[in-house]
Amino acid sequence: MKITQVEAIPFAIPYRKPLKFASGEVHVAEHVLVRVTTDDGVVGIAEAPPRPFTYGETQAGIVAVIDGIFAPQVTGLDLMEREQIHARLSRTVGNPTAKSALDMAIWDALGRSLGYSVTELLGGYTDRMRVSHMLGFDEPAAMVAEAERMRDTYGITTFKVKVGRRPFSLDTAVVRALRVGLGDDVELYVDGNRGWSASESARAMKDMADLGLTFAEELCPADDVLGRRWLVSQLDVPFIADESVVTPAEVTREVLGGSATAASIKTARTGFTTSRRVHHLAEGLGIELVMGNQIDGQLGSLCSVAFGSAFELTSRRAGELSNFLDMSDDLLAEPLEIRGGELVARSGPGLGAVLDPDKLAHYRQD
Repeated sequence: MKITQVEAIPFAIPYRKPLKFASGEVHVAEHVLVRVTTDDGVVGIAEAPPRPFTYGETQAGIVAVIDGIFAPQVTGLDLMEREQIHARLSRTVGNPTAKSALDMAIWDALGRSLGYSVTELLGGYTDRMRVSHMLGFDEPAAMVAEAERMRDTYGITTFKVKVGRRPFSLDTAVVRALRVGLGDDVELYVDGNRGWSASESARAMKDMADLGLTFAEELCPADDVLGRRWLVSQLDVPFIADESVVTPAEVTREVLGGSATAASIKTARTGFTTSRRVHHLAEGLGIELVMGNQIDGQLGSLCSVAFGSAFELTSRRAGELSNFLDMSDDLLAEPLEIRGGELVARSGPGLGAVLDPDKLAHYRQD
């Protein structure tokens, strides 16, 4: 089970409509397919979605760091040497999405080699998760219509609402319109992507106090240390740290410092190996977790549900697993299907993902 080849293949698939939020907007999924091959002929795959406005990575940068640095470091290692692989990747600062995709492709290859699914290898708690849909910036009526379509078509009843615009009266109006339009049977939570100040966040949350929000996420920057602590101390809902907790150490810093009371795990930025560390840390700290979305394609969403369903803690809450629906196409031969508000992890070895070679040939950029 030795690694003999690592490939980083750039591809681009347009979105049907752009997803807009406080820190940027995305019109095309310019992602990277990472492929790991072993001496037994087993191939593991994963997807790297670069987010330059959040982590500083680009599609070209991910390809370059994998081809030039990471591939030579892991080639020749056995798939079971996961801690050695993790240590070698950690020598390079940053590049979380590139590291994570390589990590997950290795786990996929390991599962395929051993005949177990990744979910079984990680923990095997269940095989499915409830789905939360992420609503990007738009006018209130359009966001309500999108949420209604997701509820009526896919059975989704949990929605993350992007906020963080100025003036933020539009954001609070959107959340209120969603509550009125969808009723009390749906869960709503807000994500500011650091777009508000601490005082704006406090005022907005006060304005929405009667709407029964489940969470608030990254409303203001973590770098506003005192302001964020002041904000979190007065909220009566869990405050999710997301962009501010890329590493387990950052989770500890934000929670013990009073700047967060929950955390988001995104396998796109922490893979399976580091995500498992974050999970165990959260158990020890006694905080809630949600499975986040880095605007992943179907392969990335499959990675998220594979990890989230493996543990009891991460499967308690709906995971952000549906934004691949906004893409005009994908690389999987068998598309993912959300039914009854749930996404099921693929059965079979590894991630259970099979690529459509014609679609890969069509969308690859190299």
